[in-house]
Amino acid sequence: MKKIIPLFMLFSVSLQAQHITHVTDFITDGPYEFQQPVPIDSVDVNGNKLVFPAGLYKELKFYINNTDYTKAKLTVKGVDKYEVFLDGKNVFSTLSLEPVHHEMIIKYMIPDLNADTIKVSIDANHEIECTTSPRRSYSYHDVVDGLRVNKAQISPDGKYAIMGYRDVQYGGRTSSYSELVDIATGKTIRKCELYSVEWMPRTTAYFYEDKDGGRRLLRMVDARTGESKDLAHDLPDGKIVISPAEDYLIILKDEKGPSESREIFQLLEPNDRIRGFRFRTNLLRYDLNTHQCQQITFGHQSIELQDISRDGRKLLVSIPRSRLSRRPTTVCDFLIIDAQSLAVDTVLTRAEFVTSAKFSPDGKQLLFNGSAEAFNGIGRDMSAGSYSNLYDVQLFLYNLDSRKAIPLTKDFNPSVDQVEWSASDGQIYFTAKNRDYIHFYRLNPKTLSINQIPTREDVVREFSLAGSADAMVYYGVSAMNPVRAYSVNLRNKKSNCLVDCASSLLKDVKLGECCDFSFLSSRGDSIYGRYYLPPHFDATKKYPMIVNYYGGSTPTSRNFESNYPQVYYASLGYVVYVINPGGAAGFGQKHSVRHVNTAGQGVAEDIIEGVKAICRKHSFIDEKHVGCIGASYGGFMTQYLQTVTDIFACAVSHAGISNHASYWGSGYWGYSYSEVSMADKYPWNAKELYAGQSPLYRADKIHTPLLLTHGTADTNVPVAESLQMFTALKLLDRDVALVQVRDEDHWIIDYQKRIQWSNTIMAWFEKYLKGDATWWNTLYPKRNL
Repeated sequence: MKKIIPLFMLFSVSLQAQHITHVTDFITDGPYEFQQPVPIDSVDVNGNKLVFPAGLYKELKFYINNTDYTKAKLTVKGVDKYEVFLDGKNVFSTLSLEPVHHEMIIKYMIPDLNADTIKVSIDANHEIECTTSPRRSYSYHDVVDGLRVNKAQISPDGKYAIMGYRDVQYGGRTSSYSELVDIATGKTIRKCELYSVEWMPRTTAYFYEDKDGGRRLLRMVDARTGESKDLAHDLPDGKIVISPAEDYLIILKDEKGPSESREIFQLLEPNDRIRGFRFRTNLLRYDLNTHQCQQITFGHQSIELQDISRDGRKLLVSIPRSRLSRRPTTVCDFLIIDAQSLAVDTVLTRAEFVTSAKFSPDGKQLLFNGSAEAFNGIGRDMSAGSYSNLYDVQLFLYNLDSRKAIPLTKDFNPSVDQVEWSASDGQIYFTAKNRDYIHFYRLNPKTLSINQIPTREDVVREFSLAGSADAMVYYGVSAMNPVRAYSVNLRNKKSNCLVDCASSLLKDVKLGECCDFSFLSSRGDSIYGRYYLPPHFDATKKYPMIVNYYGGSTPTSRNFESNYPQVYYASLGYVVYVINPGGAAGFGQKHSVRHVNTAGQGVAEDIIEGVKAICRKHSFIDEKHVGCIGASYGGFMTQYLQTVTDIFACAVSHAGISNHASYWGSGYWGYSYSEVSMADKYPWNAKELYAGQSPLYRADKIHTPLLLTHGTADTNVPVAESLQMFTALKLLDRDVALVQVRDEDHWIIDYQKRIQWSNTIMAWFEKYLKGDATWWNTLYPKRNL
């Protein structure tokens, strides 16, 4: 029987910078009797002797909370025979406590019921909390472990939803599956072990792919009855799209191009380095009535299926073409193909700055996505001669009769993300980056008015419209809670929560607060941001601060979970400041244009001003212990910042660019991203940007302790970018460390590697912002080399 023993004494005293905690508050189990096994032999097969004799045993359990990496010694007195288990592992008296919530169990023998004299104390180099409450701070395992919804699709009639889940167990074992949910009741009708389940376009049924003796099949299941039938068989390989009329399939079949010798080979163009570049996609049409398959397109150019008209009669396709001689280096042809006769109507030829398109419900108009420079710049809302930020996405309405386009979002500041044109009410629905939020909007194609539809999360990650009902489902996150999924009635805008992953992911977790912080920069821009406070925040204390940013073409959104989880950083006792400096999309074209052809100069000014402003505003921030972290372009910003300021006590750059010129040529997307950040500027005509603004050429100005982390298989920003800066700072005898993550690409994905990589970052901050190198020295002990 388990019970809580009342707390008689729980205190800590300092002894030579140590903290001794006497633990007297336990969850108890027992006593219970242990019987010795029959001794067939004196030892087991491995030579081990029986440790515990027969007798009475008890179990004490308590929890340890610590916000710093802690070395500790456990002392147990008053009993002779006992075992200690820390987080399920048998340990001895010396403890190494990473900053997470720990479970401690002590199993011990007592002579009799009246002789329980156990005393427990912990001598640690940091203050720790010993408690019987499961209440705890947010940990990194909360970031990587747990069940999350990552797909939400609504049935055509708006009555059901398919919810896709990803479940990560402690240790990294991962599974994915789907559930069919009744929207009216929120109840799960059935669970499907398959994740790749999709709705039919019109029928209230879903389909999935199956195999039968090597034959590729498509099976359809009635959502209401659960009855299943074969929809198609002997299908060729390739992605499948079902016609809205449900009479045929379009199969996107990849064909492998000519290969080169593995030993000596020729690159045909920069993108020839990318896996799959020599694959070409063509379209096949599979008739669901006759089960006959016909190839629709042929050639050495890849075809992308953009959309199928609602009546199923027309295919909208695009053909991307490489044009390296000038910006943009990729242009597109847009064609409409008759699904029956295969007659072709060419809509656009060599279109610039256009990325995707959709049919209107009646098939008479097209909705294009692109930058403000598309259609000869009709969507521009900036000064003449300036270059638009190509990541600031606009919408254009194109009339197929007049062959003319009009801008829809020219005066609309948010940057467009996902777009759907509803067949039910004829309205255009889309999500858009609105500063650091991603909101949901409705656009009337007749009046061109745009209205925001309220959602219950800061960031809408994905939405799905019903084909024949004014309903949708979506899932999203907020700054202070993980993912939830909702259904929405688009007529009255009322919503209901279908899935609340936050309730399980945040069980027993205590969070701090997230507060907005904005200021007016010296350039006259309103710079928006937010800051996170530790869970046990005390405004009378001083806290070290971590500054997080991207500084590239998109904002750092209000995601609760990310590769750089601000809530987790705050749980370790830091104030965390997230700033969105000038140049990001989602704030209007005049703002996003600041990213182009500046190579971080104005962005650095905004970050420095923001750090100084928030420190002036809040006395609880220890301005002497401020660190910064950024990744990719943000990693470049980290390195560049250290060449222009000394306000940071330490810095972290993951996958950062140290040399714009080498990244431009060696990164798989280096030259194409430079179309955004360095428009019409190249190493030979803009040395002041490519060299003058590269941290490598300014390395002698860096005096801040700098941690560089990088995946060795990074193709976006090659690891040489960190190696160059590491070499430079080593030669300059500066405080620098480089930690490489073997076989990881731009993002660290592997479960165990991701945890150690995160620990590396936090150990660096603890070393320089909290003045304790214990964690860092444990992870990376000094080598006598």
